[in-house]
Amino acid sequence: MKIAAGESVAFVGRSGAGKTTALRLVNGLVVPTRGEVLIDDVPLARTDLVALRRRTGYIIQGSGLFPHQTVFDNIATIPRLLEWDEGRTRERIADVMMRIAMPVEKFGARYPRSLSGGEQQRVGIARAIVANPSILLCDEPFGALDPIVRRELQDAFRALRSDATIVFVTHDLVEAMRVCERIVLFDQGRIVSDSPSSAFPNQSLQLVREFVAAASLPS
Repeated sequence: MKIAAGESVAFVGRSGAGKTTALRLVNGLVVPTRGEVLIDDVPLARTDLVALRRRTGYIIQGSGLFPHQTVFDNIATIPRLLEWDEGRTRERIADVMMRIAMPVEKFGARYPRSLSGGEQQRVGIARAIVANPSILLCDEPFGALDPIVRRELQDAFRALRSDATIVFVTHDLVEAMRVCERIVLFDQGRIVSDSPSSAFPNQSLQLVREFVAAASLPS
């Protein structure tokens, strides 16, 4: 499978199908038993994984915020690792927080425990995209939220994704079609379908039809 620079691809499939394992292959958290993973045509075996991970954004279920740090400091994690000057960091964080409807003046000094689940997830999005990553890995980022908040965060994610290459793991076919331009369906560790999002529901493959029916999409 190839993913082009700037493309957004959703990995869908049943639990245990291999979606998250495939996602973790991208940044070397899982090492393939055969074959290889290339980023910008360079095998991961010859890649500086620390540098790669610092230019990779992550959005996970539950936000993964550091509880002992303020919202501002959580979002500033990668800019500080990249040794941005403080002025640039503050300016960028203020811009991103305004765009997720959590102005830094009101939320920057707060701690994650004082935020709702949806607010924590917004901060997780901001932390992932603040340093303009070239790759954005998302593992069921909105799965634990209620439908209204989930839809709001999908919209926020779409507005903030910039030019990053996105790999987005989800069980939700509607979310996959809303957020990404391409859908890859996994089954028992194998790719069984790889198509543009708009064409996915029209396939005759039985597993595709099952996903479409479960999502209440017209076949």
